[in-house]
Amino acid sequence: MERNVSSPFNVTSLPTQLPLNTTGDINATVKPFSVFDGCDHQVEGILFDLILQCVNVLVGIPANVLVITVLIYNRKDPSTSDIFLGCLAFTDAYFSAMPPISFLNLYHWHSKEVWSALKFSYGVKDTSGPLFLSCICLDRFLAVLFPILFGQLKHIKYRLSLSVMVLCLTFAYSGAKSVGGLPNFEKVFTGEILATFAWMMVCNMSILWALKRSRGAGKDEMHPMKKKAFKMVLSILCIIVFNYLPPVALFPFEDYYSSDLFRCYVQPVGFAFLNISSTIQPLVYLSRLEKMPFLPDTWEERSVKKCCSCVSAENTKTPRAQ
Repeated sequence: MERNVSSPFNVTSLPTQLPLNTTGDINATVKPFSVFDGCDHQVEGILFDLILQCVNVLVGIPANVLVITVLIYNRKDPSTSDIFLGCLAFTDAYFSAMPPISFLNLYHWHSKEVWSALKFSYGVKDTSGPLFLSCICLDRFLAVLFPILFGQLKHIKYRLSLSVMVLCLTFAYSGAKSVGGLPNFEKVFTGEILATFAWMMVCNMSILWALKRSRGAGKDEMHPMKKKAFKMVLSILCIIVFNYLPPVALFPFEDYYSSDLFRCYVQPVGFAFLNISSTIQPLVYLSRLEKMPFLPDTWEERSVKKCCSCVSAENTKTPRAQ
């Protein structure tokens, strides 16, 4: 079953009228177009998905744009994973911009070409997120567990080549999804999400275990750089579990659900957790930053001084009141 077929954001075809000279049963009626596509009385899962997609529009777009801005300002001193983070932020911003177009096409345009374009955007989200996160995990995995090999592969050309390959796979998958009609095409996403989830879990658990052991005997504190890497990997692991575990746990058991239950509840809810990653991923990245590189230091110092003066004033008033 294709992604979000029950959601109004992923309807792939509109009801067609029978020809005037049809020879079919004259009592046959054309099913009217429904926003919920057969789930009119089971809308809870679809509404849950729609609410999270609206969050992507309001929060995800500015957050991803801010991530791209930070990466551009840090281009003189980049991290090895910045190219993967930039591609991920760009595809997430593109996907987050689609819901308003979906609403317009649902209630105004009714264009089949626009539906194909929307299916393409869902294909981009299905593929780019798991693959670019897998690339980030691979980069951190080599840096922590195989530092010598990581040093030999530190040149940007390797990451640029890997990013181009991921984008080619993403566009190929999205193009096939927008065309539709391919037999068992939905199994491709199920296999992809299972494989990438397993890979990311193995990488991150191995990294966390290695960083924990690296403190050495008698040392309670971790090295600052390793501590920073530990927090980064731990945040990625939380994203993986929260956003990718629901579809991984639900979708392989499609045959055990009734068609209505899977289409109206299981599939929209599972993809809702995947969709909201377009907001969670940039927010987690921004929360790890010590400062915004494009903000002047004087502005931050004034903010800190103002905050400190407010705290001092409160502390002064408290003893007087007592």
